[in-house]
Amino acid sequence: MGDVIHSLAFLHTLKQNCPSAEVHWVIAKGLESLLLNHPLIDKVWIIDKTQWKRLRRFKTSLSEINALKDGLAAEAFDLVIDLQGLLRSGLVAWATRSPIKIGFAEAKEGSCFFYTHRVAGGRQIHAVDRYLKILQFLGGEVAEIKFHLPPLNSNAELLKSLPAEYIVMAPSAGKIANMWPAERFGALAARLPLPALIIGSKQDSWVTRTAVDHSRGRALDLGGKTDLNGLMNVIKNARLLISNDTGPMHMAVALGVPVVAIFGPANPVRTGPYGPMHTIVREELECSPCYRKKPCRHWQCLLNITVDRVYETVLARMQRKAGSKEREAGD
Repeated sequence: MGDVIHSLAFLHTLKQNCPSAEVHWVIAKGLESLLLNHPLIDKVWIIDKTQWKRLRRFKTSLSEINALKDGLAAEAFDLVIDLQGLLRSGLVAWATRSPIKIGFAEAKEGSCFFYTHRVAGGRQIHAVDRYLKILQFLGGEVAEIKFHLPPLNSNAELLKSLPAEYIVMAPSAGKIANMWPAERFGALAARLPLPALIIGSKQDSWVTRTAVDHSRGRALDLGGKTDLNGLMNVIKNARLLISNDTGPMHMAVALGVPVVAIFGPANPVRTGPYGPMHTIVREELECSPCYRKKPCRHWQCLLNITVDRVYETVLARMQRKAGSKEREAGD
């Protein structure tokens, strides 16, 4: 999810420079809600990469892959850009048969061998700025960075069932090592001035449930109860999002909702919430960031972050936003 949202800034700037360009986007099934009916995208190609990995449906998957390959080649694209830089995305770029295929020189899994042009993106740079290097390579200018999302369905019934004001918490993450303990999210929710909505997928139910169980009745479990569109509506109407390094964090950034992000082994320089309105809580340790997928023996980068520290950071962030609103009203 985060990669897709980061790419929306590239899409917006690309269309500013080339407003008449026809844009197609290949995306994994399950994330298409972030792109369908998008005013800047002419066609969305959905690939079911999860099903393609199942050996029992090999023939079906092979047929689907061949159909995708033939369909992409038939479009006769002038230019293909691979922002993801993995073997799968490199193969998709190659399958288009486009005369110009651009990707990053440091792309992973050998995907760079499928490109005709390679751009040095760099590692110690935010993903958004890294993506925009390809636009600059093409001669484009970056005048405004905007995460342009498609129109949202209203989800009126869902929103009607929620508190008038609330804070959203995202206690899960793609990697276990990036997860501040769920019980600490719950303890934090118990102290917040507004009720907390705990979000997550069905697979995250143990995480959201643990957070709610430690909230002293101050949190509502929305784990697995919203689709992507519903999730965007929930976040859009929040006063604040408190999160690990995870997809909803980037969704909040795109929706203009302030974020307090808790970082451990991950690198906020690369994947933190983009922009000055957001706050990062992390321990300055020599071993961090280490990019581990599972917690190490001591895991101090996250265990040293106390509930008190995050609570004080959240209060300061909310007071800062309240102060800016009062100044705007005075003006």
